[in-house]
Amino acid sequence: MLGSRTISISIERNWAEAYEAIWHPEDFSKWASGLSKAELKREGSVWRALGPEGEVTIRFTGHNAFGVLDHYVQTAGGEVYVPLRIIRNGEGAEVQMTLFRQPGMSDAKFEEDAAWIARDLEALKELLER
Repeated sequence: MLGSRTISISIERNWAEAYEAIWHPEDFSKWASGLSKAELKREGSVWRALGPEGEVTIRFTGHNAFGVLDHYVQTAGGEVYVPLRIIRNGEGAEVQMTLFRQPGMSDAKFEEDAAWIARDLEALKELLER
């Protein structure tokens, strides 16, 4: 079992509207800094992009009524599961992303990745609250 940390941010926008605004895979590059300089190219059921550490293949969860935006990122080092959810929080939304500590990942790298996710969620918040 992998260690994990869920990073969460509150957004002042209806959760369903927030989900509809960003569920398309091509919209991830608007806030996910690992893809911000990459063009996502669809190839069948997967998307390909050039990430900070090389080429990545991403499989996204399809559109759904539950706010689930989970995705699987395949790199040269293997596949990483990234749970991402938008849930109702009163009149707004809570966005939660879970970071799984990969085998051999140092404490410093785990903290660096958690900080990266927090920055990306701040960018998402700014985008959705405009």
